[in-house]
Amino acid sequence: MGKLQEFDITFTNNKVVYGPGEFISGNVKIRTGHSLQYKGRKLFFNMFMREETCCQRVFHESVKRATQARYQSEHVAIKVYCQGSCGISNKMNEASWALEEQYFNSTLSIADKGTLVAGEHSFPFQFLLPVAAPTSFEGPFGKITYRVRVAIDTPRFSKDYKAQRAFYLLNLLNLNEVSEIEHPSYAVTTKKFSYLLVKTGTLMLKARSDLRGYIPGQVIKLATEIHNKSGKDTGYVLASLIQKVTYKTKRPVVDLRTIAEVEGAGVKAGKHAEWREQIIVPPLPQSALAGCSLIHIDYFIQVSLKSPDAVVTLPIYIGNIAVNLSPSRPMPPTPDHRIAPNAPSAAGVTPSAPPVEELEEGMCAGGVASEELPTKSHSQQDPSGQPVTMSPSAFSQAPGVALPPGLRPDASAPLFCVSTGATIPFFTEGNVTPVPTSCSLILPPEAPTQL
Repeated sequence: MGKLQEFDITFTNNKVVYGPGEFISGNVKIRTGHSLQYKGRKLFFNMFMREETCCQRVFHESVKRATQARYQSEHVAIKVYCQGSCGISNKMNEASWALEEQYFNSTLSIADKGTLVAGEHSFPFQFLLPVAAPTSFEGPFGKITYRVRVAIDTPRFSKDYKAQRAFYLLNLLNLNEVSEIEHPSYAVTTKKFSYLLVKTGTLMLKARSDLRGYIPGQVIKLATEIHNKSGKDTGYVLASLIQKVTYKTKRPVVDLRTIAEVEGAGVKAGKHAEWREQIIVPPLPQSALAGCSLIHIDYFIQVSLKSPDAVVTLPIYIGNIAVNLSPSRPMPPTPDHRIAPNAPSAAGVTPSAPPVEELEEGMCAGGVASEELPTKSHSQQDPSGQPVTMSPSAFSQAPGVALPPGLRPDASAPLFCVSTGATIPFFTEGNVTPVPTSCSLILPPEAPTQL
């Protein structure tokens, strides 16, 4: 680093996760073995922020007075920037962005040209984070990033010095503010199919989750009902938690990721079967990413049946503050033909002929006994069949909490802002064949790969 023996940014209490409207503060540390000349302008503070409180203005004035008094002979030049922005591309892990938007760009500048004497120096800084800034996010086609950056300008033909440190913003999504979030998410579809060349059968697939919104660490309780009115056994049933990230470039990219899967057995010919399973919500970015116009995140549970092929989709929300349920609230019942007409259905799922009501009457006539389907495999179990142990602390990071060393920015991003899972990107226009990846985690190229 030449004459600089140390040039670093530290945050107060080593805190790296902040909430909107909070102050971010710290120090720029410089240690040099020889005097260092600088070029610069007069001391000024320029805050391009949406909000600035009286407390912040008082802090700025105190820093100016202290700096002027301490360095009036040396005239030290240094600029501190606090920046937040989003960038997206239609190419995976691209270094440059096709579209960008900036949330804030604040500058704290100290200095006139002069010389910084040998020794150790510490410069305090403090910035107010805007209330409307979105949560941090990192995906293969774009990211929302926040950083504090320091630049030292030196005279002509001399080396300039720069340093930066990332921090993360968590803008909490309160699920209780989402309409009808406490209700089940429900979908049903019917399908007529042919087999053995001349025979036909009818199948009904119904699925329901206990809620429409969850937080990391919470359990999704899923109930599935299958009516197989045919002489042919069905294939296996599969339930998947899927993340859909839309990057709104000129040619939008949609990135689909399977977060968790559970597989159940097929249904015998002429049988009515029920299948109950649970999926633990892992650490995930929140739905929507409020405040960002370039990236949108959706989640849904997809329940599919193989041979004959039938699919239903249950839209859900992933947030940070859990749905507030009263202790006396009963568990939603298993999907039943008596309540199906009044249950909300997922968008885009429409029953095929014959109508649902007619099919229900036909299936229930004769009093076909229901059987329980066994689960064949679960992506959240180890090879022994035991559920994967997950620490509650892994599921969220609240503002004000310092991350453990393994989650600091020089190691990796916090899990709440990283898009995980096998990915299948596809484009809304053009002839592009999606190629699934086998990796479980995709980060931008400059990010470390260990979590």
